[in-house]
Amino acid sequence: MMPNPWFTSSHFVMLGLQLAFAIAHSGGAALRPWAEKYIGPRFYRILFALISLPLAVILIVYFFNHRYDGWQLWQVQGIPGIQPLVWVLSAISFLFLYPATFNLLEIAAIQKPQVHLYETGIIRITRHPQMVGQVIWCVAHTLWIGTTFTLVTSFGLVLHHLFGVWHGDRRLSNRYGEAFETVKQRTSIIPFQAILDGRQSLKWQEFLRPAYLGVGIFVALLWWSHPLLFVATSRLGW
Repeated sequence: MMPNPWFTSSHFVMLGLQLAFAIAHSGGAALRPWAEKYIGPRFYRILFALISLPLAVILIVYFFNHRYDGWQLWQVQGIPGIQPLVWVLSAISFLFLYPATFNLLEIAAIQKPQVHLYETGIIRITRHPQMVGQVIWCVAHTLWIGTTFTLVTSFGLVLHHLFGVWHGDRRLSNRYGEAFETVKQRTSIIPFQAILDGRQSLKWQEFLRPAYLGVGIFVALLWWSHPLLFVATSRLGW
């Protein structure tokens, strides 16, 4: 009897890689107050990046190389309108995923990295834009690829970001106390919920920032470079 094709090792390798990334990323974030006290904000940021970025690259490469592993649950790539829908959803997901691009100098540790308590821009829509962006990205790519490997990958990513919602709120509450509780009352996790409830209002001028243009250019470059990325990652043989 042939083994069940769902049980390919790549599914479990991906879950293991995601677990390693989650421990490094969320664990590193939890250690930030202690680490900044002893080694300073800039060195902490550099160390955090040196651990997180290679793990993220490994995850991306492994996903590219194994995205069609397992069962093909559905096939919608030939249906008219699906490809533009996937790209639109992907573009929207990046607008949520990368609000941190507003502080590139801090990310690169050129300026002193700080923890910020925001209630403007995309935070008016959702207090956890990275989680929302990741969910949108996972929906788009799982729809497009339709394999069990992609479904398992999306499950792991969403689960990590849902944990990040709790973990992020906890860290901000510990750092800012009542100030964060006030922000928490005026914002929502579910997109637009606080706006619909009347607790928050949109100010479109806050979105007129160069960072959003940068994200748009990034999405365009990603669309153009997708075939090149697939070729490059396939040569690694992971």
